[in-house]
Amino acid sequence: MPVTLIKNAAWVVAYDGEKHTYLNDADVAFDGNSIVHVGPGFAGAAETTIDGRGLLVMPGLVNVHSHPASEPMTKGWNDELGSQKLYQSSLYEFMPLFRADAGGAPDPDDIPASATVAYSELLLSGVTTLVDMSVAWKGWVDTFAASGLRGVLSPMFRSARWFTKNGYVVEYEWAQDEGFAAMDAAMSVLDEAAKHPSGRMSGMVSPSQIDTCSPGLIKAAFDEAKRRNLPFQIHAAQSVVEFHEMTRRHGMTPVEWLGSLGVLSERSLIGHGIFLDHHSSAHWTRRDDIQDLVDTGTTVAHCPTVFQRRGITLRTFGEYVRRGVNMAIGTDTYPHNMIEEMRHVAIMSRVIAQDCYDVRSSDVFNAATLGGAKALGRSDIGRIAKGAKADIVLVDVTHPSMRPVRDPVRSMIYAAAERAIRTVFVDGKKVVDGGKVLTMDLASACEKLEAAQRRAEAGVRQLDWASRDHLTISPLMFQAGQGK
Repeated sequence: MPVTLIKNAAWVVAYDGEKHTYLNDADVAFDGNSIVHVGPGFAGAAETTIDGRGLLVMPGLVNVHSHPASEPMTKGWNDELGSQKLYQSSLYEFMPLFRADAGGAPDPDDIPASATVAYSELLLSGVTTLVDMSVAWKGWVDTFAASGLRGVLSPMFRSARWFTKNGYVVEYEWAQDEGFAAMDAAMSVLDEAAKHPSGRMSGMVSPSQIDTCSPGLIKAAFDEAKRRNLPFQIHAAQSVVEFHEMTRRHGMTPVEWLGSLGVLSERSLIGHGIFLDHHSSAHWTRRDDIQDLVDTGTTVAHCPTVFQRRGITLRTFGEYVRRGVNMAIGTDTYPHNMIEEMRHVAIMSRVIAQDCYDVRSSDVFNAATLGGAKALGRSDIGRIAKGAKADIVLVDVTHPSMRPVRDPVRSMIYAAAERAIRTVFVDGKKVVDGGKVLTMDLASACEKLEAAQRRAEAGVRQLDWASRDHLTISPLMFQAGQGK
């Protein structure tokens, strides 16, 4: 296989078998899709040589929670929108309104453009492995593979849909079969992914939300994840509404109830995991949820931005890390930008703790790389090490937003973000170069997404319980007027 050499890189985030460490003036070489050398003085032959002077070489980021089929559609609509009578969440009253039907499904014709925009944004922010938690759609596997990402398809299924008739009570409409037919369809998608010739597609078993899935469906899904040796993820502890719903039904917290079903484990991810029993908004006497996660090895998929918009956050990221919870990061919303998510993780954790030292930037970077890899059961991604996959991000440390360069990863997280990312390799193939996506037509997808959003706006009144139009629910920042 042809060897690619990144020679004399100014900085390398290398993995020493236990942790990330900086190397200076080092070489990184990969043969096909595998890293074969990390360190000074590569002596082998290389077909392609990249001058590493002025570059930071870092591992591709691992995004464990994302919804590309729908979230790009809501940009400009859902930025500062929450239900005042449902504890500021937007899940129940507003999220379903920019969709094709009352069940919350996006228009099938609009999904490819939405997904393309999300995939492109993620690559541009250094993501190389993505968990895509969408409802299964036609052409998904091939489109995902064409993006160049290392893809984990996580088709969601559930027993019930949620809705509100008045803006302050959430109700559930339950399927007679508890969602088992939807689960079977999701498993067919995972079969298709496993057979894809790219070799980069895999799967995750994902019953949608803890409050929309029956105990039988959750346990069957977990058993299927074990049978297939795949990770398992469910949205849980993501709203005060859900916390109260689960304690009303079962007299247990969401985490406690999942534990009683036997589905907390090293293969399990909790999507969000915010409202544990210690959270100030829960007002619950039990104080063991974090320990349950630690004892079972369960991962928390933390997606800060979508909640911080509504004044909601973990108590705190640093506390979860100190207690020993495996933390990973996702982009549950637009912008699909993992570096901005990392920034939000760090800053908000310190704000809530009122302590600058509540969390270190290394903890956050670890979550976006090693923590995500661990959650997926992978020891060959999220690191620059011999034998690891050639999922590599090159950052321009001479970019003005990176300078002065004292600590390059820190500068990227807090200042430059994706602007300094020059090149991205996934599985040894170049998918971003010069800050441009090579695998997808982002401009065309953006145009299609724009048209799709205009169409969706027209349908809001029919889906809203109060028959409000989109401008009433989410007014523009400034009132339209006439120029002089």
